[in-house]
Amino acid sequence: MQYKRVLLKLSGEALMGNRQYGIDPERLAEYAEEVKSVTEQGVEVAIVIGGGNIFRGVAGASRGMDRVQGDHMGMLATVINGLALQSALEDAGIQTRLQSAIKINEVAEPFIRRKAIRHLEKGRVVIFGGGTGNPYFTTDSAAVLRAIEIKADVILKGTRVDGIYTADPEKDKKATKFDFISFDDVIRKGLKVMDTTAFTLSQENELPIIVFDMNTPGNLMKVVTGENVGTKVNL
Repeated sequence: MQYKRVLLKLSGEALMGNRQYGIDPERLAEYAEEVKSVTEQGVEVAIVIGGGNIFRGVAGASRGMDRVQGDHMGMLATVINGLALQSALEDAGIQTRLQSAIKINEVAEPFIRRKAIRHLEKGRVVIFGGGTGNPYFTTDSAAVLRAIEIKADVILKGTRVDGIYTADPEKDKKATKFDFISFDDVIRKGLKVMDTTAFTLSQENELPIIVFDMNTPGNLMKVVTGENVGTKVNL
């Protein structure tokens, strides 16, 4: 395996499958099998998931809702997605722990760094819910923060696009894909990989990011074995 410990970042929208909102059980089951395939090879997997399929704080704020309230609702949405993903992983036979940055002791452990690392060392998948626990920070920022805290080797950003392009490939047919790109080039070219706070934090801590298509079966395994899948952002 190319990587021993990885942080997998999934968007909430990814869980919708072909639906307009909510959670698609079939998509959850597919992701669970992907994760299972790499954990069986000894890779330690932590997951941060967004909540955009249920509620997005920024969208609420744009309609007049208080931003802090909206972000707290978004944090709860990530916990709901975390519970759904935990259930799917356990159905696939994977031992899983859900840790939340906001205290919901009846449904999730509080985030404790040393405990999270111990779970990973025992072969359990750890899902981090509740974002960073603070408003005004995205789940991208939470993913980078948790990856640094648990000493992950890489951040794997699973999307519906197979990497980073010169432009949006869904809008510009002439857009070309990067196999490798530096942090500095991403900034200079104005490419959107993560929000600025998350991206800068990753750069400062020399933590590589791989953007890949999570919806293609087998891609997660290819990434962790070092195959040239998606786009790798490094120094």
